[in-house]
Amino acid sequence: MSIIVLGSINTDLVIRSPSLPRPGETILGGEFYRAAGGKGANQAVAAARSSREPVTFLAAVGDDSFGHESLAGLRRENLDTRFLKLVPDQPSGVALILVDAGGQNLISVASGANLHLRPDDVHAVPIEVWQNARVFVACLESPLETVMAGLRRAKQNGLTTIINPAPADREILFAVGLRLIDLFTPNEIEAAILTGREVRTAEDAEAAARQLQSAGCSRVIITRGEHGCCVLDGDVVTHLPAQRVEAIDAVAAGDVFNGALATALAEGRSLIDAARWASVAASISVTRRGAQPSIPTRDEIESCGRFSTCPAN
Repeated sequence: MSIIVLGSINTDLVIRSPSLPRPGETILGGEFYRAAGGKGANQAVAAARSSREPVTFLAAVGDDSFGHESLAGLRRENLDTRFLKLVPDQPSGVALILVDAGGQNLISVASGANLHLRPDDVHAVPIEVWQNARVFVACLESPLETVMAGLRRAKQNGLTTIINPAPADREILFAVGLRLIDLFTPNEIEAAILTGREVRTAEDAEAAARQLQSAGCSRVIITRGEHGCCVLDGDVVTHLPAQRVEAIDAVAAGDVFNGALATALAEGRSLIDAARWASVAASISVTRRGAQPSIPTRDEIESCGRFSTCPAN
């Protein structure tokens, strides 16, 4: 098992409507659906579907119908689910998501049991699991002290560490100065929050990446949606374009990118090749609705990567 993912599990309650409401505005004509989600679970499933080896997942759910349904779905994936924690007397995480006709979204999360994933849960994972892994991935929907425990354990055992700072929390900068993080992967909005600078253009992204690098992380990828991503590796900056697709739902695109990125790095690909491969995976996901239902398999990523545009899905 070459990848360990630490993160959240949510049930996504989604309304798709012609436009996103402004504060105080009601939009009618929406379509409702429910899907498995949570940034951690999305990243774990993305890694699992793109990997040839099982992926270890550390997370928590409540002892309720949403939690049991989430566990059942995750156990059908290419995942080691031994370390999924069932928290009594706590609701499972829920995300309320609004998606417009162009695929853009607004998300509000009630974390529930996700906040009860503790550092002790990280320490309880046997040493051989860490020693057999190559890449550790986490987002910030779990408590920061738990993410920190995972980072420390990963670095002690020589893993490459990836942090997707979503939702953006400046405390991560002060907590570790990024010194435990090998690769930092914010999107444009998260990079703007973390750096205090506007990030709209390729030049903005490069400047923000260098600012984050100065905090202690040598490698930074800023994902930019339809504009691709900015990859900073040491002193070298590369701007990679996105695959050309017709997007209908951008929910989980960043998670898919990070999960596929972890797989590619665990397999020994260069950072640029890994980012390019992950971009293809994310591009496929935005052509489908829902979080985990949108995540492509390895065969789909490799097939799509042969074309300048992805085949129809």
